[in-house]
Amino acid sequence: MTTKTNKIIYWIATLWLALGMVSTGLVQLLKRKEEADMITQLGYPLYILTILGVWKMLGVVAVLVPKFPLLKEWAYAGFFFAMSGAVFSHMAVGDGAKEFFGPTLLIVLTVVSWYFRPADRKSNSVTL
Repeated sequence: MTTKTNKIIYWIATLWLALGMVSTGLVQLLKRKEEADMITQLGYPLYILTILGVWKMLGVVAVLVPKFPLLKEWAYAGFFFAMSGAVFSHMAVGDGAKEFFGPTLLIVLTVVSWYFRPADRKSNSVTL
């Protein structure tokens, strides 16, 4: 693939990832009733919503701003861990596929964004 194609794939995945993380993070920070009900049904305390919401917002900033490649690696890892944790949490309580569609999509977007990120957004210490 060409560099231009890679850049287009990167920005599409990254913008959708950012939108998904900001929207879910905002819902968590606002502690909407549906979100609060879901998190307690999963067995977590309500304060986890604040933690997840804040970290998602900070992660979006880290992924979108130029420079700070090592911080970006941490943000991508955090997104991956949070969303895979969401998938497994829903599986553990017997939720249906509808409940893990969103987190699974965000995992895919995280991996695609990370894989196609431009060289100036990569840390020299991380190779695949």
